[in-house]
Amino acid sequence: MAVRAQEILVPRGRPGLVTRVRGLLDREEILGPVFVTPALLLLLLLVAYPFVMALYFSMSNAFIGRPSEFIGFRNFVKLWDSDAFRQTFQNAFVFTGIAVVFKVVLGICLALLLNEQLWFKRMIRGAVLLPWVIPTALSTLGWWWMFNSLYSVVNWTGIATGLMDPPGPNWLGQRYYAMAAVITVNIWRGLPFFAITILAGLVAIPKELYEAAEADGAGANARFWHITLPLLKPVLAVVVLFSTIFTFSDFVIVQVLTRGGPVNTTHLFATLAYQVGLTGGNLGQGAAISLFLFPVLAAFVFIQLRYIRKD
Repeated sequence: MAVRAQEILVPRGRPGLVTRVRGLLDREEILGPVFVTPALLLLLLLVAYPFVMALYFSMSNAFIGRPSEFIGFRNFVKLWDSDAFRQTFQNAFVFTGIAVVFKVVLGICLALLLNEQLWFKRMIRGAVLLPWVIPTALSTLGWWWMFNSLYSVVNWTGIATGLMDPPGPNWLGQRYYAMAAVITVNIWRGLPFFAITILAGLVAIPKELYEAAEADGAGANARFWHITLPLLKPVLAVVVLFSTIFTFSDFVIVQVLTRGGPVNTTHLFATLAYQVGLTGGNLGQGAAISLFLFPVLAAFVFIQLRYIRKD
């Protein structure tokens, strides 16, 4: 009688909408695509679509205000006729090579220092992250003020300490000094990424290995070269991979400090593409400049990922 009374009070019927949705979401073949779809939409809208449009513009004579025609790889071939592009090609490799090497060396040193037992270690680690956290444009404006020829803090310090002769170098107006300035800011900006990532790799190394090596009489240098560095190789490979891509595509630092000057000696691919494509209106040439190193970087990424997977 009690069961029949319950059936009368709660009649049997089709499950509600909420119940059916919950049942569907409990199925793995449905829940997986639901979670992946937003990421795929973002990739399609913010990565795939702009990339396809850049490919289209790079193979056309697109110019602001007029219809475009397909011209194949003519834009890429014409780039080598430009002195500005040849200078930019050289600048990009010099800029990236020097900056990445310094970031690797200084990042390892800083990570080893942060791995030691220090007073206020958490506060120091937070302070190290500040260059990476601060918006790039704001921090670069601070560097622009420090390198400015009229009221340069760098020159004032150098003259006060006797390292420079007055009035000091024109950091942003002379060829080699301007390149040194943008490389310095890039190293300052990217060093925390190296240090924190390498520090995570250091923390993951078992301490028993160091204790066993020390018991066998290995010194600090031997432990670094035979334990620390080999075990950090996968981490270093990933960090160098990302840093190389980010450094090649740097835009804000050069744009704020020098805008590619003096006389194109600090232009990178991104800043030259912006100047030619958006400021100058030649969308086809600008897209070709921005995509010129894409095959090289794609090959570099493929080789690095194979090395990481193999290691």
